[in-house]
Amino acid sequence: MNYWQSVHIALRALKVNALRSALTMLGIIIGVGAVITMIAVGSGGQAQVNERIRSLGANLLIVTPGAQIDGRARLGAGTRHTLIEDDAKAIASEISSIVVAAPAVIGNAQVIYGNRNWSTSISGVVPDHLVARDWRPRLGAAFTLTDVDSASKVALLGATAAEKLFEDEDPVGKLMRIGTVPFLVVGVLEAKGQSASGRDQDDFVMIPLTTAKMRVLGGKHEVSRPAVDYIYVKVDGASAMDTAEQQIAALLRQRHRQSPDAPDDFQVRNLTSIFTASADATRTLGMLLAAVASVSLVVGGISIMNILLVSITERTREIGVRMAVGARPSHIRNQFLIEAVTLALLGGIGGIICGVAAAVAFAWVAGWPILITPATIVLAVGFSAAVGIFFGFYPAHKASKLDPIEALRFE
Repeated sequence: MNYWQSVHIALRALKVNALRSALTMLGIIIGVGAVITMIAVGSGGQAQVNERIRSLGANLLIVTPGAQIDGRARLGAGTRHTLIEDDAKAIASEISSIVVAAPAVIGNAQVIYGNRNWSTSISGVVPDHLVARDWRPRLGAAFTLTDVDSASKVALLGATAAEKLFEDEDPVGKLMRIGTVPFLVVGVLEAKGQSASGRDQDDFVMIPLTTAKMRVLGGKHEVSRPAVDYIYVKVDGASAMDTAEQQIAALLRQRHRQSPDAPDDFQVRNLTSIFTASADATRTLGMLLAAVASVSLVVGGISIMNILLVSITERTREIGVRMAVGARPSHIRNQFLIEAVTLALLGGIGGIICGVAAAVAFAWVAGWPILITPATIVLAVGFSAAVGIFFGFYPAHKASKLDPIEALRFE
């Protein structure tokens, strides 16, 4: 008896008891479906966190001013002008692991082009800001350090601001106004999408830092002072992040002449570590849920073993007849193994369909991203086949060891 004959006999036996076979597969379907759903949801969450880290900028630290204290009330971070441009220069020159340290100021203003206008964020930056944020122009080019030194009236647009203000026109080379001040658009940056807080990262206009202070945002930042709202610091490698964070804090405390018992008048935030912790938590939760869902696979495997043992009892006389006409023990064992694997694989395929459908439905209802990879599908099919072999081997081995004479006598 060849392999295909064994397959044919096994499939015919399953077809005779179709309802029982379907109920046996139900445990596998539920288990595989639950595992795929949990892996898809967990992988999607992790991919979303990685995308947010990428959009923010790799190995990025953000230094912000401290909080002003009014009586006993702290008014919030950024209410004191404790950071200056020279702080950024000191960070870049005195800490070896720093790639760039880019000061920036930020505010809001109305931007105008022709008869269209849009209220957006105005960022006064230096060219190193694009290096820190891993940002490149999609159209045109970035402004230069010469533009910063000369306080040139040039502007870089985010993708959203460019769309709202210029619609289908090419903004590069066009004149627009920020308030009443005319600016030449020199480029449009690549789109980054939403930030971790849900803010549109592409709804902004970037202009040289000196221009922002002197012509657009000077009232807020006191032109006589070189105060800044942020310092974006790019570190050379993820392994140096913690050390760089400590060195920046120590350097700024020294520069600001703070006493040992005084609280910092600034904050150094490592958003990458926050996102990484979130990714680790999401991955751990996904693995935990997948492990819990895998219990259903074990239950399904036990069901397969139970049904095959019952089937052997019901078909003992059939096994005896087949042995009497020449079937070897290996033929009997292979037949029942094929039945077990077939039940597991059919259940696995059904579980894949149910799992993908459940993951899509979850994403649609909860607004949570999902990620279903071919590796997940292959793993599910392989796992279900392994369950069939593991839990089917004992009943198949037991059937192959039956005594033909005793089997023929069985009623």
